[in-house]
Amino acid sequence: MCVDLPLPHLDRPFDYLVPSDLADTAVVGGRVRVRFAGQLVDGYVLDRVATTDHTGKLAYLDRALSAEPVVSPEIARLARAVADRSAGTLADVLRLAIPPRHARAESARRGDGVLPVDEQGRHRPPTDGFARYRGGAAYLRLLADGNSPRAVLAALPGEDWPHRIAEAVAATLASGRGAVAVVPDARDLDRLDGALGDVLGSGRHTTLAASLGPEERYRRWLAVRRGEVLAVAGTRATAFAPVADLGLAVLWDDGDDLHAEPRAPYCHTRDVLLVRSQLAGAGLLIGGYARTAEAQLLLETGWAKSLEADREVVRAAAPRVVPVGDDRDLAADPTASAARLPTVAWRAAREALVADAPVLVQVPRRGYVPSVACSRCRRPARCTVCSGPLELRNRSEAGEGDVPSCRWCGHLAGGWACPECGNRGLRASILGARRTAEELGRAFPGFTVRTSGRDGILGSVGPGAALVIATPGAEPVAEGGYGAALLLDTWALLTRADLRASEEALRRWANAVALVRPARAGGRVVIAADGAIPVIQALLRWDPAWHAARELADRAELGFPPAVKMASVTGTPDAVADLVRLAELPAEAEVLGPVPIAPPFRAGAEDEEIERALIRVPRALGPALANALHDAASVRSAHKAPSPARVEVDPLELL
Repeated sequence: MCVDLPLPHLDRPFDYLVPSDLADTAVVGGRVRVRFAGQLVDGYVLDRVATTDHTGKLAYLDRALSAEPVVSPEIARLARAVADRSAGTLADVLRLAIPPRHARAESARRGDGVLPVDEQGRHRPPTDGFARYRGGAAYLRLLADGNSPRAVLAALPGEDWPHRIAEAVAATLASGRGAVAVVPDARDLDRLDGALGDVLGSGRHTTLAASLGPEERYRRWLAVRRGEVLAVAGTRATAFAPVADLGLAVLWDDGDDLHAEPRAPYCHTRDVLLVRSQLAGAGLLIGGYARTAEAQLLLETGWAKSLEADREVVRAAAPRVVPVGDDRDLAADPTASAARLPTVAWRAAREALVADAPVLVQVPRRGYVPSVACSRCRRPARCTVCSGPLELRNRSEAGEGDVPSCRWCGHLAGGWACPECGNRGLRASILGARRTAEELGRAFPGFTVRTSGRDGILGSVGPGAALVIATPGAEPVAEGGYGAALLLDTWALLTRADLRASEEALRRWANAVALVRPARAGGRVVIAADGAIPVIQALLRWDPAWHAARELADRAELGFPPAVKMASVTGTPDAVADLVRLAELPAEAEVLGPVPIAPPFRAGAEDEEIERALIRVPRALGPALANALHDAASVRSAHKAPSPARVEVDPLELL
């Protein structure tokens, strides 16, 4: 039995007796209720055996909630491996992997809710979209022949990536095996769902998403568990989908932070699929317009092969990217100057609009004037009470009488003066999407201006002339591609206090550039940044592989993940110190900190003093580090220590 208890010291199987009246319903993998420490709790049957090693008296199962086996042996092994890798518990991972039970969906007849299979699409061969990549056609042949190749796809600009994934899934299904495909969000899932329907035919795949609702999602999940569907696509939790005889696991855009699970044990979809493909002997495909250092490590260690196009193919598919400076290149034209656009950017947008093509404008912040800085020395304006960032809430130009306020504590900073130069003037450090839309509307009168961001994300736009202002990740797909794209306020991404700053900046820019028409069709991209910066060079040449290799080498030299394994321990000072003291860390372990961090790291902890310690070990000692932290957490849990610390392995928010 796996008893659904989050306490680390109870992270082990427990034996229970099966009463005769539950002999047929307490199936392996089924949900049951048991009495534990005087309380009724949920659990899963991991196995049925005739004997036990327990020397004491065993209790009986209280009842079987269902005779539906929801935990397959493969998923149980996967959950255990993910828990061990993340210093977490099996119960926490199963809570992520198994959706809540819905009785009506479970009692439905097998096949209910599953579309009839399109027989014409059953044997439809994959198209030749992979032929543009070196080794792409061979990769599909290996999948169709029942092999399990592992690859990292460097997608071309303008690539119809949903159909490439669908082709790989089709090749896998042709071998009689199943496939799992995971994407970051619902918009990507909608595109992939349509492509799978086009390539596979109806009824041969299903999708899993929270937007379906509890009943429909559980109904579809059961169809996968029962083997009625062999291909499934979805977001983060779909990595655990119980596909029978898994032959391929696909992950698109692994650098997107939506792939990071925000709940314990804080695992990443990439790690889940890596472990799963290894345990199941399945193929793997990690794709994206950019490449993470983790994906580059898979290539450099030989664990996976690269699928890249020749440079001639890349040049034919990519738009022309033009870097320009910031203030020194502001246009002399009054209209362009009002819109904060360098001359070349204004001209590129104007030419595309006149040619009746949409123009994409990417800004790194939503809203109006999210933050302000000194108008003389550009130092960010901070609150004198709590040191939080100041902002201007009203819709007027910075410095025209609006009183700035703190975004953290709400303090009105009417008498603010710059501590660096003494200047009292403020300017917008980053103009948000709505403010940019207003400025561009004045700069290009007569053209439609649309915004896409947190307040409303557009899925797609038509082919006609329009200005589309979007925040990163909210760029709509344009029919026929954008005629031009403007990437503004780039320094806001490059100067983030984040190890992944340049990697994340390239990923966001590449995702936008990929939506623009090729240069031979007039597509142009203007990026407001110095072309000598390495990450800008990677974008100019469309060479994410070069940037990823450089990034990995830099991290290896500095001792940062993924070249090493790192864990964070977060909690009250006593809890952090106690857990680090109890952990039997490898001799090579290096403990950094602890240092105070800004609360809260959990709900209701606003007034607590919170610290974080980092522990770094060579990559080969990652399992030993995870085991040591889990064991230390178990010791504290067994002694009912207060304020248990939060433990994360390779915490993404620190990187």
